[in-house]
Amino acid sequence: MNDRENDLVKARPQISPKSISANMSNDERFQNVTLRPVIKLQSPLLIAAFRNYIKKHKNVFHGLSMEKRLLYIENAIQKDMKFRNSLKGMIIGQFTLEEYHLYIENSSSLNKRMMNIVTERLKDHVLLFEKDVMFSAVI
Repeated sequence: MNDRENDLVKARPQISPKSISANMSNDERFQNVTLRPVIKLQSPLLIAAFRNYIKKHKNVFHGLSMEKRLLYIENAIQKDMKFRNSLKGMIIGQFTLEEYHLYIENSSSLNKRMMNIVTERLKDHVLLFEKDVMFSAVI
């Protein structure tokens, strides 16, 4: 591996080896070995991107009930292709070349897994999207 490859892998948080087993599918292995650590690493950026999304959409989010906020997050990621592609780029840009080649072999399935993880991460941090809450590297 060149320096970029090593640096990318070293920068990622460690995920429990219990989440990796010999009998899992290739997609599940990619999810646990690559997607989860990259998304965890990129979490502050993903949260900032969603805060910006809220702002660009006239802060409608802030007037919603908690249940509707969670749906708003899901809909933003599922239906706004420009936003969705932006989030995917933030994650794919952290792949090594080898991971990218694995990703393009089954990108449709892996995109679904990726966006499900991102959706859950944003929903888990919904309180960070309050108007008066400033985000710091808590993650």
